[in-house]
Amino acid sequence: MSAQAAPFAVLTDIAQRSRRMAAGLPEQQEAVALWNGIGFVLSGERYVAPMGEVTEILHVPRFTHIPGVRPFLLGAANVRGRLLPLVDLAGFFDIPRSSRSQRERRVLVVEQGDVFSGLVVDSVLGMQYFASDSFRDAPEGVPDSVRPFVNGGYERNEEVWKVFSAADLVADERFLDVAQW
Repeated sequence: MSAQAAPFAVLTDIAQRSRRMAAGLPEQQEAVALWNGIGFVLSGERYVAPMGEVTEILHVPRFTHIPGVRPFLLGAANVRGRLLPLVDLAGFFDIPRSSRSQRERRVLVVEQGDVFSGLVVDSVLGMQYFASDSFRDAPEGVPDSVRPFVNGGYERNEEVWKVFSAADLVADERFLDVAQW
């Protein structure tokens, strides 16, 4: 055997022994399809908004009150040079606020077509993932005022997270009609 062939022969021998000694590939497990969204709390209940419907999450910014509007419209804030109307979601739905502190409140920024709005919720629970097959059509415990904007729910750890459609909300005439008179 030549000096150049010896290293190649050694490598070939190692490759052959490795194949003989190698265990089979692990059994392939079926991947679970996932659905994800932004989790938030409103009136003590857990909701999740589809990912594409929330463009940003903010702390509640300083805002200016606007006279002559319905009480659920808290005011408008300047966010990077754009006026962001802030809507108290619990106030809009006429449901009680949870006992969470003012510091925990967050704004879900929604931009659908010409509508740019901030939905003030009790707290945000971050990105949530659910097995697609855990979807339920009609989750229980949804207040009547919120029900038109809930499109089912996902169950995880024996708890149902209600799927809240911000797109349906901003398309609703009652949401867009903020004038008090």
